[in-house]
Amino acid sequence: MEPYLIGLLGMGVMFALIVLHVPIGVAMGIAGVATFGLIRGDLGPALTLFGTETVSKVSSAELAVIPLFLLMGSFATVGGLSADLYRIAYALIGHIRGGLAVATIGGCAGFGAICGSSVATATTMTRIALPEMMKRNYSERLATGSIAAGGTLGMLIPPSIILVLYGVLTEQFVKTLFVAALLPGLLAVVLHIVTIMILVRLKPELASTGDKQPWIETLRALRDGWTAVLLMAAVSGGIYAGIFSVNESAAVGAFLAFLIALLRRRLSWPRFWSALQETAATTSMIYLMTIGASIFTYAVTISGLPRLIVAGIQDTGLPGIWVVMLLMVMYLILGSIFETISSMVITIPFVFPLIVGYGYDPIWWGVLTVMVIEIGMITPPIGMNVFVMKAMLPRTKLSTIFAGVAPFIAADILRLGILIAFPALSLFLVNLFNLPR
Repeated sequence: MEPYLIGLLGMGVMFALIVLHVPIGVAMGIAGVATFGLIRGDLGPALTLFGTETVSKVSSAELAVIPLFLLMGSFATVGGLSADLYRIAYALIGHIRGGLAVATIGGCAGFGAICGSSVATATTMTRIALPEMMKRNYSERLATGSIAAGGTLGMLIPPSIILVLYGVLTEQFVKTLFVAALLPGLLAVVLHIVTIMILVRLKPELASTGDKQPWIETLRALRDGWTAVLLMAAVSGGIYAGIFSVNESAAVGAFLAFLIALLRRRLSWPRFWSALQETAATTSMIYLMTIGASIFTYAVTISGLPRLIVAGIQDTGLPGIWVVMLLMVMYLILGSIFETISSMVITIPFVFPLIVGYGYDPIWWGVLTVMVIEIGMITPPIGMNVFVMKAMLPRTKLSTIFAGVAPFIAADILRLGILIAFPALSLFLVNLFNLPR
């Protein structure tokens, strides 16, 4: 059998195992070993991939940043930093119509810069922001929609776990990806806020106006929230100023978040162990998927299937921009069905060579990939953030949340179109600071 046919068969086996609810990392690893074994005609060398790829990933300095950022997010949640950021935003703009929804977007963006997880951001802000909005007669649709959509900002705004993973799997510089994501992340925040402002202007009944906070309350919110701002500045500012490497900033961030939670007397032993267990569980899942993806990528590359796919698509004469658009549609569908990391690691062996083959910048593509997967987090029929909120709000109809996120999906698709039409928006800061590519 031709090697590329074996690669195609291996891909089929991988999807079959996933359908049978085999964990995705395990499914990719099994399919990769079987594919390589059939190509070589000997299962022995193929089985060694389990050892070599595991050692490679476990000893990877780039991947080591993931548990540190996850731990920082866990300690930040225990320390109540998300509530502090929300209170600051509320004190500044909560009095205008729709101000609480805008404050929610601001709180999500701030906590995303600390946490790096979309689901964790949506979960945390549901507990903090939703009761406040419902107490002030906000439409349930606007309240839930702004939280679910704002939660996706945690995936794009650095430090982003999925950007780190993309950098590791495609051998791109993580710091360069972080810098490239800054302007698109800011654009996302602006478009979400503009969406809220348009909605409450067209339908004032969606949100009420609040009482303007006295300056003393604003100052108190800023005083209580300075530690959250300090943590954001230390992690992000340290990276961009060149003071820390990405790994060092993650370690500093984890330590500062731990110290803040400890000094606030919120870090009991049960919460401490819960934070460690949560970090360990998520880290294990990510490492397992990364090891499986590496084995599968190696096997299908040896089979020549990615090269054949790239050549076949290029021979059709289809313009590169159309290929990009088709891939965006594919990722929207995958993002609404699969968990975010899964949809990326499954497709990278085939999509990345195709994009590079068409001459597109891999840094720009990384930001674009994260953005479109992020949109999938709130896209029907599944939408992970929406279902997480539904689990937390059993009395709220699923249709209400999906109706609430619909305007934000439209804004996100507009943002996607802007980034596709103007790639320089992602690469401006990268080129300005002459970062490694």
